[in-house]
Amino acid sequence: TMSAAEDAEWLRWVTKQFRSIAGEDKEIDLEEFKTALQVKESFFAERFFALFDADGSGTISLEELLKALSLLVHGNEMDKLRFLFQVYDVDEPSLLPVWALRRIGVPALTRCGARSPRAGSGSIDPDELRVVLRWCLRESTIALPEERLGDLTLALFEAADKDHSGSITFEELREELEGFPEVMENLTISAASWLKPPPPAERSCRPRYLTRAYWHNHRSKLAFLGGYAGLNLLLFALAALRHAGFGGWLAVARGCGQCLNFNCAFLAVLMLRRCLTWLRATPIAKVLPLDQHVVFHQLVGYVVLALAAVHTGAHVANFSRLARQDGRHALAEYLLSARPGVGGLGGTASQTGLALQGLLAAMLAFSSPCVRRSGHFEVALGFPCFSSSVILHGPHFWKWFAVPGCLFALEKVVGLVWRRAGGLRIVEVNLLPSKVTHLVIERPRFFHYKPGDYVYLNIPAIAAYEWHPFTISSAPEQPETLWLHIRSLGQWTNKLYEYFQRPEWPSVEPKPLSRSLREKRCRRWAQVGADGAQLSADAECYIDGPYGTPTRRIFTSEHAVLIGAGIGITPFASILQSIMYRYRRRKQSCPSCHYSWCQDLGDEEMTLRKVDFIWINRDQKHFEWFVSLLTKLELEQAEQEPGGRFLEMHMYMTSALSKNDMKAIGLQMALDLLAAKEQRDSITGLRTRTQPGHPDWSKVFGKVAEEKRGKVQVFFCGSPALAKVIRAHCERFGFPFFKENF
Repeated sequence: TMSAAEDAEWLRWVTKQFRSIAGEDKEIDLEEFKTALQVKESFFAERFFALFDADGSGTISLEELLKALSLLVHGNEMDKLRFLFQVYDVDEPSLLPVWALRRIGVPALTRCGARSPRAGSGSIDPDELRVVLRWCLRESTIALPEERLGDLTLALFEAADKDHSGSITFEELREELEGFPEVMENLTISAASWLKPPPPAERSCRPRYLTRAYWHNHRSKLAFLGGYAGLNLLLFALAALRHAGFGGWLAVARGCGQCLNFNCAFLAVLMLRRCLTWLRATPIAKVLPLDQHVVFHQLVGYVVLALAAVHTGAHVANFSRLARQDGRHALAEYLLSARPGVGGLGGTASQTGLALQGLLAAMLAFSSPCVRRSGHFEVALGFPCFSSSVILHGPHFWKWFAVPGCLFALEKVVGLVWRRAGGLRIVEVNLLPSKVTHLVIERPRFFHYKPGDYVYLNIPAIAAYEWHPFTISSAPEQPETLWLHIRSLGQWTNKLYEYFQRPEWPSVEPKPLSRSLREKRCRRWAQVGADGAQLSADAECYIDGPYGTPTRRIFTSEHAVLIGAGIGITPFASILQSIMYRYRRRKQSCPSCHYSWCQDLGDEEMTLRKVDFIWINRDQKHFEWFVSLLTKLELEQAEQEPGGRFLEMHMYMTSALSKNDMKAIGLQMALDLLAAKEQRDSITGLRTRTQPGHPDWSKVFGKVAEEKRGKVQVFFCGSPALAKVIRAHCERFGFPFFKENF
């Protein structure tokens, strides 16, 4: 219900929007209405237009628009329901476009009938319902066969036709919708963003970074940053004080130089992926923010750039002062000539310092996002050259760099040996919807990893010297192969997809990994030994890893919430499989009565009590990437535990309109009814019902908090924009949030 002030503001907003849409003629025609309504298909635009156009003039005036919008924005439930019924009552010829009339067998010329456009037959028959549901599917970008459309029509019609008369009356529709009170309360045309004025911006008394929840959830990172800043200040102060008697510029230069000794060595520490992976399995992982090591590496890199600039500038200023005092040597001589006692190897500190400035500028340029996306980022791997130059420049840097430098060199040697130990066979390739390449790779001996870990992949046939990180999507308990799901988003990944798409590759039917929709919709190339075709010798690959990720914490959680957006499901695919392997080991059964129960695992193996898995996809075909895996997981969960279901899945399809939208309410009701009848979802084939639109995170996390199944931890892999939204909700509920780099 709107107040008088809100109603006046709404009227001003609609009037303003009307003038911007209508133009000089002060009337909105059908094409302008379609553009403003932002609908995908013409069917609903024409239906709404006919209902808005009360006088049947073919245009909508401001008065007609205000009357219709007033009903939709703040009308009562009965008004909205009557409008919805008129939308579905499509047998009135004057309300149908020509192509829809032909579909139900009505001649187009009857569009000129004299009846009021708002007057319908008063009932909805199965053919009318089928026409509307077909356009509902198109509006939500859901593709179903005609047979499935018939099933949906029958399910909704049988539920709504209470008296079995063969048609649905207004009263019967109202009675059916009473079972969806939350839908009727908010029923509107959600795509029409111009119906309501923009909501006022929420004002917070304190910035997010000053809230108690933020400091609690980021205490490890903030403590680390505080210690890092404090150590830099201490090093700067001590070095500057030692050289204070030689002038202010030299004191600043020496202070920055001491900080550079520490930061350049610390850069190497943050690049020790194998050591950091090992540390994740130790108690140190609970204290140090190891999950943010990539962010800290970038931060320290920028600190090095800033310190180097100040260090060089202070030295130039000091040399300029000395040149003025001396009078015999120009500034250029101080900068370009070796002078014993200045520092560096043979007094070349000035020359090596200038060279380092150029090298830093080149590293900054080649590590920029635009260069990395171009596929030429391998030229940015100049850290060994940089560290060698710093050793020549700074007389004491080697003391700082000795330990991390040796570890860095050792990791590189181990990686080189591992990479050159021999290529691995690509056992199978599946090309999935939306240009996703599923590689099944021979698993090397003694290759041990944790769920959610990633590897660096090199395929010489694609690019001989490029290594790219990808998450392992198979479980560690799978002994013979590794799975990688790679989406084509860049130059290298597109080349990979196109390489296996070439027509000269043999198309064979391998032994299926599982029965799923994927078997019907993806092309396969497989090496199946003596019974099938062989991939050519150049279709081998090399891997380097594994390396750990934040998702290793999942098995030490009590209630884990896993959120994957699109291909961000990849790390969770491995984790879910591993969970089910462990869950399977817990199950025990009595040989006599066949009663089954679950045996508790030790805390060191898995402390999980509940897992909520949320997968958000833009459209229907993306669910096919892992539908076979999810089907297996549902079969494992067919029998609930005494304490409730251990794994609960939630699927969201963002392109589908929500149940509150008039263009989708009938479809969503039919999908609900058919899913309840058949115990499977019509969109994915899973038992879990696919929900339309975006998750309501307040409700999702509120439900998780109410379950009280233990300490909740939220793990996310997806776009940075969605990560910010989920992180904010986690802070509000006090849930620790862990983000996979995506």
